Amino acid sequence: DKATDPSIPEENWEYIQRFCDQVNADIEGPSLAPRLLAHKIQSPQEMEALHALTVLETCVNNCGERFHNEIAKFRFLNELIKVLSPKYYGTWSSEKVKSRVTEVIFSWTVWFPQEVKIRDAYQMLKKQGIVKEDPKLPEDKILPPPSPRPQNSIFDTDEEKSKLLARLLKSNHPEDLQAANRLIKSIIKEEQEKSAKMSRRVNTISEVSESVKRMDELLENYKRQELSKCDQETLQTLYQRCEKLRPLLFRLASETIDDDEALAEILQANDRLTQALRQYRQVVA
Repeated sequence: DKATDPSIPEENWEYIQRFCDQVNADIEGPSLAPRLLAHKIQSPQEMEALHALTVLETCVNNCGERFHNEIAKFRFLNELIKVLSPKYYGTWSSEKVKSRVTEVIFSWTVWFPQEVKIRDAYQMLKKQGIVKEDPKLPEDKILPPPSPRPQNSIFDTDEEKSKLLARLLKSNHPEDLQAANRLIKSIIKEEQEKSAKMSRRVNTISEVSESVKRMDELLENYKRQELSKCDQETLQTLYQRCEKLRPLLFRLASETIDDDEALAEILQANDRLTQALRQYRQVVA
């Protein structure tokens, strides 16, 4: 109650820290705390709800894996969703509270990429139009990676950046925390770009494989004069699509020069594609 007291406009960090300490000290703390916080976050008093959200975020950063497991359950996520949903408390919850709840859930999709339920809950909010677009997290809002971080975290892949981030997060200077936040965002952006490139590569190679396989089947039938007019049109469409896939593969190869295994995959796909196009020209053209 003291950590979320609505009569105090500023956060009471002494009581917030004591609440976190109590969660860590009590064997039932990690399972009881989210239920208590959910009740406060749903409060009709805006200040009480905002304070409760601050307590929640502080617990995420200080109360470890058992607390993380609880907030990643649908049982707790549904309590947050009720604040946003017009079917529940969304009609009377203030815009400020709803905005903060959206920020919190969105930030967890970044910090806990392995938690499928969090991602599913957030995607459902977007699908239903309750969340129109991803929130832009304020520059001065620091969201340090929870401790302990998952193994092979994106924040550990670059040792130099990882050390710099750790040093900035330990600082008490606001400008260092802002620098840490910018560094975190740049690391996440790099990882998203890397993931997008990988997705493009996998999808393109898969399309090449399927297209070449189908072209080979149709060309065999064409040789035996067993191709219907519809199949002839399909074969021509496939040929045109394969012609467009070639420059895509070249572009992927130029993006993948630092990954020998991926480059070998692309070159193999290119060989199969070149062979299929040559075969088409010999048999049909």
